[in-house]
Amino acid sequence: MRTHLLALDQGTTSSRALLLDQSGNVTAVAQREFEQIFPQAGWVEHNPVEIWSTQAGVVTEVLTRSGVKAQDIAALGITNQRETAIVWDRITGEPVYNAIVWQDRRTAGLCDQLKRDGLEELVQEKTGLVIDPYFSGTKVAWILDNVPGARQRAERGELAFGTVDSWLVWKLTDGTVHVTDESNASRTMLFDIRARDWDDQLLQRLGVPRSMLPPVKGSSEVYGECAGPVAGIPIAGIAGDQQSALFGQMCHHPGMVKNTYGTGCFMLMNTGEKPVRSRNKLLTTVAWRLGGATCYALEGSVFIAGAIVQWLRDGLQIIRSSSEVEELAASVPDCGDVYIVPAFAGLGAPHWDPYARGAVIGITRGTTRAHLARAALEGIAFQVADILLAMEADAGIRLTELRVDGGASNNNLLMQFQADLLGIPVVRAKNVETTALGSAYLAGLAVGYCPSIDEIARQWTADRSFEPSISADQRGAMRPKWQKALARSKSWIEA
Repeated sequence: MRTHLLALDQGTTSSRALLLDQSGNVTAVAQREFEQIFPQAGWVEHNPVEIWSTQAGVVTEVLTRSGVKAQDIAALGITNQRETAIVWDRITGEPVYNAIVWQDRRTAGLCDQLKRDGLEELVQEKTGLVIDPYFSGTKVAWILDNVPGARQRAERGELAFGTVDSWLVWKLTDGTVHVTDESNASRTMLFDIRARDWDDQLLQRLGVPRSMLPPVKGSSEVYGECAGPVAGIPIAGIAGDQQSALFGQMCHHPGMVKNTYGTGCFMLMNTGEKPVRSRNKLLTTVAWRLGGATCYALEGSVFIAGAIVQWLRDGLQIIRSSSEVEELAASVPDCGDVYIVPAFAGLGAPHWDPYARGAVIGITRGTTRAHLARAALEGIAFQVADILLAMEADAGIRLTELRVDGGASNNNLLMQFQADLLGIPVVRAKNVETTALGSAYLAGLAVGYCPSIDEIARQWTADRSFEPSISADQRGAMRPKWQKALARSKSWIEA
């Protein structure tokens, strides 16, 4: 009797492994951070070898700590940072360059050229995305154009491209399986979400050989078996981290919405089996493919959310640990008219300005570090509110609640301010490990460990509901100064 599922949660700043029992409870977890590489302003990289070594390390750690054996694990699910691009040699398995991270802005010029070439309509129609450095397609093109010999090797079929899920499967199977799922493929700007295949027109325009790309599978099926210390475990679930969180939050029906507060913030609405085209600069994306059907979602992405708390800790050094920010922010009654726009990596939805940069507005002699802490948290919530308004306009509905998860959702001050700003309840899941849960459940469904979607949906429970505590007039008075601060951050860097 196999008693557990194993979830690999490969994030932007750390690699994690979690063991889950049949009730969806986390029985053991291990986590290791890895280096963030900033070669120059606006560039963000990771070492793919370190991604793998930390991920392999936490798998060993979680098994050792729990006493669970590989033969006790029914299936392994993978969830991952999505738009980060890795290119490696098919024979040696060696990366040809560092992973270019989703936050990286180096391809802004190429994206501008694609817009000048009139490709915005084509890209939105086929991929559901906007043209932006966020997505991995232009990152692959950059590697091929800037790493000596890479393009020639790619054209000879010697190189493989993948998002982080593909890289992990390749390493877990000792280089025998090259695969991705539809949710990750839909984040490349190279995948036609209706035809459900790589698009030759976009591949040609970006100069990416089709031979580099992995076959695209569903999100819940057996892709192969692990080799090495965890040999024999079927790899059976893959979903990008935000789609996995949507599934783990049990947002299985159209109209349900979740927001994850992690390094960035990511709000997704389940739109069912029909992709909804955004009129308000949101993304249309694949949520998952399960049981022969593709489920779609509308998505809004905030690039910097929890990362601003890391900046308060590491950059400004006004807190010693991230957990201190709530107490510090709560020590003042309001932000003291200080606004922080955390556009450190440009602005995502619904603004899509890669040339925006962070702004701190409204400082006076009376401003303290407590005001900065509070303004930082409120800056996260304001960005989320911008997305929710755009999502309601696209969907033509007024949301009745927002389900939340992610590390920063444990900050009660932030969650209460978010509810006040939105005017709807903000409901925090009791088990905030929804990102890992989603991929684990997808894997469990593939091998029959999980009996049905309805059965796993019964495992979801709320930890706390934050109810709005201010009037509509007070809520309306909050936004104008945020909008003024936002305007000052835009187009800061010259194109």
